[in-house]
Amino acid sequence: MPRLLVFNGTPQALETKLVDGGSKSYEDMIRGSFEPHRPAGCDLEFFSLRVADGETFPQGLGLGDFDGVWISGSPHNVYALDQPSVREQVELARAIWEAGIPAFGSCWGLQVMTAALGGTVHLNPNGREVGVARRIVPTEAGRGHAMYRGKPAAFDALCTHEDEVASLPTGGTVLASNAVSRVQAAVIEDGARRFWGVQYHPEFSFATVAAIIASRVERHVAEGLARDANDVAAIVAEYRALDAVPVRGDLAWRLGLGPDVLDPAQRTLEFGNWLQADVLPYAARR
Repeated sequence: MPRLLVFNGTPQALETKLVDGGSKSYEDMIRGSFEPHRPAGCDLEFFSLRVADGETFPQGLGLGDFDGVWISGSPHNVYALDQPSVREQVELARAIWEAGIPAFGSCWGLQVMTAALGGTVHLNPNGREVGVARRIVPTEAGRGHAMYRGKPAAFDALCTHEDEVASLPTGGTVLASNAVSRVQAAVIEDGARRFWGVQYHPEFSFATVAAIIASRVERHVAEGLARDANDVAAIVAEYRALDAVPVRGDLAWRLGLGPDVLDPAQRTLEFGNWLQADVLPYAARR
């Protein structure tokens, strides 16, 4: 049975606030994301490690016991190395790479692996991208890469981030971009070692996006993303309504959303492609 490590970069206190706001936990999100893509008869085992809070492996368990690692999002900034949690997460990301275990990073996951391997991350000069990342377009390398097998030529994705990858480390290749971030997806390779990362969040649901937006009302108003708290509340209500009834054509039309975001199997396809291309072959060899 393939075993996946959930490298959780979000502190428990913040995740609890998101769950109280209607989101699923990170472990439940990633379990659900793999479910549409799990081959018949193939069970997946998940183990979560709250790295953001300093949690370490219990005795008798280590990186070598896993066939893949998913690195979650986080409220941290990877360039804030004065924070012990950030340093510890960078060190663990580097250890995962050195061990040669297939890894996939969402948002912070891409950023922390980039920093661990010598690339750079900075505050996005284009501002925050939150809610839906629009018109993500695979590069020429991305169009031929397994990450985007079955994805359309341009697509939208659920997201939230203020930082972005400024430069990839040696062995890194940009797989997708949009008008907000040049590096919306990347692969880092060195021999048999390979990391896949995206700046957006395939694992998110509309309820998660709603919980995140609702938790940052003042910030969104201050940044000009909404006029006032009532604006934010209206946006949150629409996302929650769409999460409850994904076939609401009126909401999908008003928000400009298509099946690339509305269909959970399409929204999470990158995880299914990673499972088939990297995780299952690694598990079969181990």
